[in-house]
Amino acid sequence: MGARQHPRDVLLGAQAQTGFLPVCDHYSGVEARMRKSLQLQAEMTEEFGTCVFDVTLDCEDGAPVGGEADHAALVVALVALAGNKARVAVRVHAVDHPAFEMDMATIAGKVGHRLSHIMVPKVESVDDVERAVAALAAVAQTGVPLHVLLESPAAVHRAFEIAAHPRVQSISFGLMDFVSTHGGAIPGEAMGSRGQFTHPLVVRAKLEIASACHAHGKVPSHCVVTEFSDTAAMKTAAQKAAREFGYTRMWSIHPAQIRPILEAFAPSEGEIEGATKIIAAGARTDWAPISFEGQLHDRASYRFFWQVLERAHRTGRVLPQEAQAYFPAALH
Repeated sequence: MGARQHPRDVLLGAQAQTGFLPVCDHYSGVEARMRKSLQLQAEMTEEFGTCVFDVTLDCEDGAPVGGEADHAALVVALVALAGNKARVAVRVHAVDHPAFEMDMATIAGKVGHRLSHIMVPKVESVDDVERAVAALAAVAQTGVPLHVLLESPAAVHRAFEIAAHPRVQSISFGLMDFVSTHGGAIPGEAMGSRGQFTHPLVVRAKLEIASACHAHGKVPSHCVVTEFSDTAAMKTAAQKAAREFGYTRMWSIHPAQIRPILEAFAPSEGEIEGATKIIAAGARTDWAPISFEGQLHDRASYRFFWQVLERAHRTGRVLPQEAQAYFPAALH
């Protein structure tokens, strides 16, 4: 596909997702696991030819009470040691936590330029986002993307306002806190791999967040599945998140969850082959409407098929030769 115009420059409108993030966001907070996560990321980057999952070092749940400063210093050291191809992020404490300002000053202030993003938990409103933006500005790290975690009914109610903020790149859903904030009105099984896809209030919250993200070109990131030893349940949940709930990214909390997430979010070989043919045909006509195998295609459908190829690349799938030209090694 010798491109005169790259599809990214032609096909992505104002509402199309423009933050092409890996489909998996892997969380770890214990030192040994953080080190292993970074090593696994490096190994899988070599295997797939691109970084297929982010590593988010966790200061919120990972830091022992009273040991927040030491944990932040450890995170700084690990980020500094990560390779050039690494995508490393950090989850700081919530904006109303006593350690929040220290997290931002220590981590963003020292290694903010190395971070793929900063995750801010327990965001309730745009005001919380602005507080995070101000904390970054205070340490001169104004360009780090922000990811936010919505964990309450009130936060979900404001999802569209939060997604509209220009500094927010992705929104995640905090399932367990969301269920807990209902004071027993939602049963505990709604936190499981099955119940979270059937309880009406949980389903509504997930769809609200996905819809808000897509309305503003942001990345909706699906919540954790705690049954990490049940590979079948994990894969089923990931497939539902990707195919039925509109999510383009998902959390992992155990290394065994990473590959099932990649497989669930990846297009099939048939989808990749079909998308390659249609994008090639569109490129040959400078993206004018075409008839392809008896169907009309124009920029609306080109956009869809281009995003299939983007997702295939981000999940490490083998692309046909025609499509590979759009993903040179320099972009990995």
